[in-house]
Amino acid sequence: MKSKEEFEGFSDHEYRPIAREKSIEVLEKLIKKNRPKRILEIGTFIGYSASIMLEADKDNFVCTIEKDEKNAKDAVKNLTELGFAGRFEVVCADAIDFLVEHQDEKYDFIFLDGPKGQYIKYLPYLKKMMNSGAVLLADDILFYGLVRSDEKIDHKHRALVNNLRKFIEAIENDDELETIIYDFANGMSESRKKG
Repeated sequence: MKSKEEFEGFSDHEYRPIAREKSIEVLEKLIKKNRPKRILEIGTFIGYSASIMLEADKDNFVCTIEKDEKNAKDAVKNLTELGFAGRFEVVCADAIDFLVEHQDEKYDFIFLDGPKGQYIKYLPYLKKMMNSGAVLLADDILFYGLVRSDEKIDHKHRALVNNLRKFIEAIENDDELETIIYDFANGMSESRKKG
């Protein structure tokens, strides 16, 4: 497996939305533990986290959504070169459009790592798409500590932080989900759909 720095497209970006090391550890561990057959990922970037999921269990399929056309092409190239051809699909689309159009499809695992301010908007669709016992893993839910901060949030981040707070409240108080919040780094949530 090559390092993320070796992925096609990595050096093209100053800002690289790649899951942090601790998040990748949790993701890999959950894939190995749960062995999901069908995985949905929101936020492909250049395919690094998708490659981790495909590598963690040789018997799964990943459908990953990326809005940026160049990133989507780079992801296809990276995942193909790594030997995962036939086990993934990179869909170049806005996540909400994909979710609305494909809401009747079912998945065993969902990795949510797209635009953080949209998580709450995605949630009703994601829940509907989860099989019984499926896991929804959401990355960066604490957003640099701002989500749990009592300090005044600057205007630039206020809507995003408020939406993440709503998302956390929704998953923690949903009777259909069992949720764990991980406080490390930017935080993650793991929500399992009760069966």
